[in-house]
Amino acid sequence: MSDTQDYLPPDIWTPPESSGGTFANINRPTAGAQFEKALPIGKHPLQLYSMATPNGVKVNLMLEELLALGHSGAEYDAWPIRIGDGDQFGSGFVDANPNSKIPALVDHSGTEPQRVFESGAILMYLAEKFDALLPTDNKGRAECLSWLFWQMGSAPYLGGGFGHFYSYAPVKIQYCIDRFAMETKRQLDVLDQHLANREWMAAGEYTIADIAIWPWYGGLVLDRLYPGSSTFLQVQEYTHVQRWAKAIDTRPTATRARMVNKTSGDKSEQLHERHSAEDFETNTEDKRSS
Repeated sequence: MSDTQDYLPPDIWTPPESSGGTFANINRPTAGAQFEKALPIGKHPLQLYSMATPNGVKVNLMLEELLALGHSGAEYDAWPIRIGDGDQFGSGFVDANPNSKIPALVDHSGTEPQRVFESGAILMYLAEKFDALLPTDNKGRAECLSWLFWQMGSAPYLGGGFGHFYSYAPVKIQYCIDRFAMETKRQLDVLDQHLANREWMAAGEYTIADIAIWPWYGGLVLDRLYPGSSTFLQVQEYTHVQRWAKAIDTRPTATRARMVNKTSGDKSEQLHERHSAEDFETNTEDKRSS
């Protein structure tokens, strides 16, 4: 690996023996299953295979919001996929998501299991399945989906761009950090200007747009994503994003969502598997280890 400014790309790229960095052991230039491992299946029609990253928390939050709205059919089993250990390359998970990324949802409520992958697609699928958290009028729906897809297109610059080079890369490269810090702050400014005169992201109501954006950008301004980044990016400047992020953070559904499939941090906030609402009180890691 070269981290110097005089790196000259070869005519044909070949993968290095190790790229270094936090996720070097799971990076591959090829797709597909690397080993045989079936996925567990619980008692509910909805089976979630995930991890409490921002993308995973989106779906956790959606399911908890649906349950809070009284949609009993949204009961779900959540199983941890430890991406640092390579669980996402097991044959069962690849069947659920050929892209080997969390989250993946399998709906067993029909005559045949229905897989849904990509977090934005899962949010839309659940919103349409339960007719909730997605406006039904054309104008509101279009606005909501526009912000949903804004998040899907923008977050890779935050996570894979700024977050990677600021926190995870084996070397600190100023050009990369400057480039993605610039874009991250621009995105925060987009959100801040949009939220300056509205409570929620779209259609004057809490929707899947808020659910999608909050784990990433709310997590950033609440100082939960990358240690030191809130000061580095001066996130306190984005007062409207701060207000919006804190409003969602106070929802009991958000507290629960951040716990599901979490495998690090305070043990009282780790719920490795979720099979019922009671698990939040009885099955967190502090209870299991006591």
